[in-house]
Amino acid sequence: MENLALIDSFSEFKDDKQIDRVTLMAILEDVFRNALKKKYGSDDNFDIIVNPDKGDLEIWRNRVVVADGEVEDPNEEISLSEARKIEPDFEIGEDVSEEVKLIDLGRRSILALRQNLISKIHEHDNTIIYKQFKDLEGEIYTAEVHHIRHRAVILLDDDGNEIILPKEKQIPSDFFRKGDNVRGIIESVDLKGNKPAIIMSRAAPIFLEKLFEQEIPEVFDGLITVKKVVRIPGEKAKVAVDSYDDRIDPVGACVGMKGSRIHGIVRELGNENIDVINYTSNLTLFITRALSPAKVTSVKIDEEKKRAEVILRPEEVSKAIGRGGHNIRLAGQLTGYEIDVLREGAEEDVELSEFSDEIEGWIIQEFHKIGLDTAKSVLEHDINDLVKRTDLEEETIRDVINILKEEFEE
Repeated sequence: MENLALIDSFSEFKDDKQIDRVTLMAILEDVFRNALKKKYGSDDNFDIIVNPDKGDLEIWRNRVVVADGEVEDPNEEISLSEARKIEPDFEIGEDVSEEVKLIDLGRRSILALRQNLISKIHEHDNTIIYKQFKDLEGEIYTAEVHHIRHRAVILLDDDGNEIILPKEKQIPSDFFRKGDNVRGIIESVDLKGNKPAIIMSRAAPIFLEKLFEQEIPEVFDGLITVKKVVRIPGEKAKVAVDSYDDRIDPVGACVGMKGSRIHGIVRELGNENIDVINYTSNLTLFITRALSPAKVTSVKIDEEKKRAEVILRPEEVSKAIGRGGHNIRLAGQLTGYEIDVLREGAEEDVELSEFSDEIEGWIIQEFHKIGLDTAKSVLEHDINDLVKRTDLEEETIRDVINILKEEFEE
C-alpha cells in the first residue's frame, strides 16, 4: 500500500501533462532504477513489476543465501540466519526474493525520486512537442499573441505551446496586440537543452506559397502548381504558376475576377503587391514576363554567366526597375539571372556611374531609385519633373544636367 499511495500521488503529473498511464509507468520504472543504483550500487538483481491498469509498482530484490559470516556483497548475498527470518526453511545456495518498500529508500531519496520524475515527464513532454512541431515545419499555423517584446512576439497556441515570431521574420507593417490571432509558417523547430524552440515566420516565401494553397482551390487540388515564389516582405512579390491542364488559365485562376481571390492574401501580407506570372521553360519569355508590368523589346541571354541584357523603350525602364529597384531584383531572383536593363538607342549613351568623379554617389543613387541610370535618361526629363520625383534640390539637378550635357557637347 505504501508503494501504491506514492504512485497515486504522482497521478497529478499524468492529469496535468496528458501523459498516458503506460508511459507514466515506464518513466516511473526508469526513475526507480536510478534510485536503486544510488542506494545499492546496482539494480541488476532487482525486479520491478509494473501494473499500469492498477497504477501500482512492486520492487523485489533477489539475493543468494550464503553461510553466516561469508557475505561479501550485501546487495547480492544474504546470510543464512537473515534469510531464515524471512522464511525458516531456506538453505544455503537458494535464491531469496524480498520486497523493497519505498520507505526503505529513505525520505531524502523519495524526495529526489519525485523531483527526478517531474524532470523526466517534462523531458518526455518536450520530446512529444518537438516531434509534433517538427512534422509541421513548412506548414501554416495560427497562435495567439501572448507577449510583445522588442525583438520578438511570443505566441501561445491552444495547448499552451510557446511559439516565437522574431522581428526579422515579421512583415515590416505588422502590428500586433495581445490576444490577436497570428498566422505564419512554422519555419524551424530545434531542441535547445531539453526545450523545443519553435520559430514562426511571416516573411518567408513559403508562407506566401502556402497561402496560395489555402486560398486557391486549384492550387490545393494540384491543378495549378506554384513553381517559385520570391518576396520583399510587405513590399512586392512575384509568383510563377503553371498548369498541366491547357483548359486552365493559372494566372486568371489565382487572381480571380477583379482580384477577388488574391485579395485576402494581399491583405494578410500587409498589402504586399503580388505579381502572378505564367511559368515557362522558354527563358527569354520567362524573363520578359518576370519584368512585368514593363514591356520588353528584346532579351539577350548569356547562359554561362547567368546574365540577361534586356532592351526596353525609355518610358518602360522605370517600370522594369520598379520602386526602390524591387521589380528588377525580384525578376532576377525568380529567373535565376542577373538582369541588366538597357534603353533602345543606348549604344551612344553613358552610364551615370561613369560620372562618379564629378557627381557624388548618393546623388547618382537618387536617380537610380526612379529608374534613371544613364546620362540620356536624365537629360530626357524636365527639371521640374526630376525635382518632384527625387529628393534632390533644383540647384543640384541643374549642376548634374550641366555635367551630363558637357559629355555630349564634346
